[in-house]
Formats: sequence, structure tokens, C-alpha cells
Amino acid sequence: MFERPQAGERAVLVHLALQAEQQQEEPQEFRELALSAGAEPIAVVTGSRSVPHPRYFVGSGKAEEIRDTVRELDADLVLFNHALSPVQERNLEQLLQCRVLDRTGLILDIFAQRARTHEGKLQVELAQLKHLSTRLVRGWTHLERQKGGIGLRGPGETQLETDRRLLGDRIRQLNKRLEKVQRQREQGRRARKRAEIPTVSLVGYTNAGKSTLFNRLTESHVYAADQLFATLDPTLRRLELADGQKLILADTVGFIRHLPHDLVAAFRSTLQETRDADLLLHVVDASSPEREANMEQVNAVLSEIDARAVPQLLVYNKIDRLDDTPPHIEYDEQGLPWRVWISAQSGAGLEQLREALAARLDRGRVCHELLLPVAEGRLHALLHEVGKVHREQVDEQGNWLMTVEMPRPEWQSLDKHHGISNYLARNDEALRLAAGSEAP
Repeated sequence: MFERPQAGERAVLVHLALQAEQQQEEPQEFRELALSAGAEPIAVVTGSRSVPHPRYFVGSGKAEEIRDTVRELDADLVLFNHALSPVQERNLEQLLQCRVLDRTGLILDIFAQRARTHEGKLQVELAQLKHLSTRLVRGWTHLERQKGGIGLRGPGETQLETDRRLLGDRIRQLNKRLEKVQRQREQGRRARKRAEIPTVSLVGYTNAGKSTLFNRLTESHVYAADQLFATLDPTLRRLELADGQKLILADTVGFIRHLPHDLVAAFRSTLQETRDADLLLHVVDASSPEREANMEQVNAVLSEIDARAVPQLLVYNKIDRLDDTPPHIEYDEQGLPWRVWISAQSGAGLEQLREALAARLDRGRVCHELLLPVAEGRLHALLHEVGKVHREQVDEQGNWLMTVEMPRPEWQSLDKHHGISNYLARNDEALRLAAGSEAP
């Protein structure tokens, strides 16, 4: 159903500098996208316009130049580093006599090639169908013909209407399946919240080194390569820090400039891991000259999925490509780590990153020693439910001496409803109880 460039297809790349665009596309990034899709770029046609041409996007003269290049080099397809309207795509294909794909279609194709899990394939198909629904007219030359035949004569419906109806049925079916997968993911998230295990999600521009860092930290073997969108399907692994604190680390799809809205919508359930995370590790390619612009683009996508308010720890990766930049941690005004310089490839700075993670996740947790009377059995059960009990002893009267750790909001809630601060153990009582419990 879908037009996918096969490996080795000869492609002509078209890039225009549009004065009307505030954020210009990068030609080198587009070339890497084409390579990631399996195309073989054989020529690049560039130009500039104030605004796109309504018929061909490029001007008529530039369109003829592209046509001559396609014929001369015997190209199989033309890739535009811009979003084309369905009409522009159809007009260009008629003029160039070869397939034409815009930036959105190219990204969708890469995602279709990389999807491995059932959920990933459903999400990509949904995004492709939504994109294809606006371009159905391209594939038909008999749209005016009505269904006919014995017993079927009458108004009927055109072939285009039939296809749109079938496409709508398939989209509704995919949405139902994805809702079921989303409910299953939600159950897993609720279980992790009940277990008080924080979730840390890796985010960043595509090819920033997220999967390489994920493999280093968790000793996993997630596919990692020096190409755009090497990771598509989310992966979760348990990670234990030096202080014994456990967390769930999630590797997610990379972001890119002008990520198709249909794709963001289709992957919303996957990106939910990012929105519900306790901390985001924003991985940045420190060697990229576009790193500041890439960071802005990542934050723009985070805002689109309502994850901008989640705390971030910046991880400047690939310092092995920089001169005289050792691994180190930078702290903010409150003394919290906010930026870590590392190399996931060589492993330099990983200990500093673990240290920064522990500091950021420990923030907002309290640890207290309590002396609970025997009558507070319900509060004792609640402490085991919402907190982490490090130590517990019982005296002869049945009172509990407990060392409990929990998030600060949970402590404040227990203090409001149960007055738990009234049971903070004084040192002499704690020592007396400890001594009593050790006596024969």
C-alpha cells in the first residue's frame, strides 16, 4: 500500500532556502535522512524563494532543472526537504515522471522500516494512513467511474470514496488496538508508582547517542548506530545506583526538526513514558554545531506532548570529539546537578552521571526515625505501603522503632492526616529501644 524507497534507490535531493521560514531546514541533516531510508543521493538541487510556488513548490524554471537532472542521471525518485501539499506532489510527479516524496513522507518511511514491536508497527501504520488519506487521488486515473454490473447499477460510490471509506475503517481499527496497548502500558506505570520506583526517560535529538548511553548504563544490547532514528521502539530497563536506589530507565525515539504531527499523535502512547517520568535525561550531541537549535527543537516537542514541566538533567555527550573537555558535573544555584559532560562511546563520565542521577532523585525525599506506639497499627501499615522501611525493631510493649524513607509530599500528607511528626524518635529513646532489643 505504501511507497517505500528500497535500498540503493537513486535519489535527487531538493533543498530550497525559503525567506518566509524562520527555522531553515539543514541540507546535511536531510542527506542523512535520505541515507537512513536506504536511498542513494546522486545529486542535490538547491535554490531560494521568498514563498513556495503553489503549483510545484519550486518555480517552473527550477522544476525543469530538476526534470533535466532526473533524466540525465536516471534517478528513481526525488526527495524534497520540505512539506509538499498533495497537489504539488501530484503535479511534480506528472512533470518529472518519477516518484516524489517530501520530508514528512521520508520520515514516515524510515519509521516504517525501523518498527519492530507490535505497538510500533501499529503506530507507524496509523501515521502513514493519515498521511496517505490526503494523497489518495495520486494513485487513481479512473476516479470518475462508478461501480456497476448486474444488480449493482445506480449511483453507487466512486473508487475514491470506496478507498476513503476503507481507509477510515482501518484507522478506527488501529486506534482501538492502540487504546488497548495504551491501557496495558498504563497498568505497568501504575505498578511502578505503587512500588515507588522512579522513572528516568532519555530524550534528545535523533542521533545524539541516547541508545549508546542506555546500553552503557544498563549493560543492555539495544540497537545503536550512527544514523537518524536508529531507535524507534521504546525500551525499559531497571538500573541500580551506587547508593542502592533503583530506577527505571526508558530509551525513547529521537526527535527531529518539524517532526510530522501525525507521527507525534500516533506515538503519543509511547511518548507517555516521557510525560510521566520523574526526570528527563536530555542527551545533547556536544560536538554538533547545531546543538542549541536541536535542544530548542526537543523542548518544542516536549511542550507538544505536555512534558515540558518534567525536570531535566542535561547530558552533553560525545566529549571525545571535543578538545580539552574532561568529564565533569555542573551545578545550579541550589547545588543540584544540572549538566553532565560525558562520552557514552568511551564510558568517560558515567560515574559522574550516576552521581548526578542519585543527587537529583534523592531530592524531595525525607528519611526519619520514628517511635510508633502499639495503638498506631494502621499508621504502621501505611508506612510500609507508601514508604521504604530501612530498619524496624519492636520493644517489649510492642512499640515500633522504624527508619523510614519516602517522598516529601507523602510525609506531608501523613503528617496532615495522622500527625506522624508527633512520633519522631528522640535519640535517647532510640538508643534505649535498640539496647533493649539486643539484650538476651
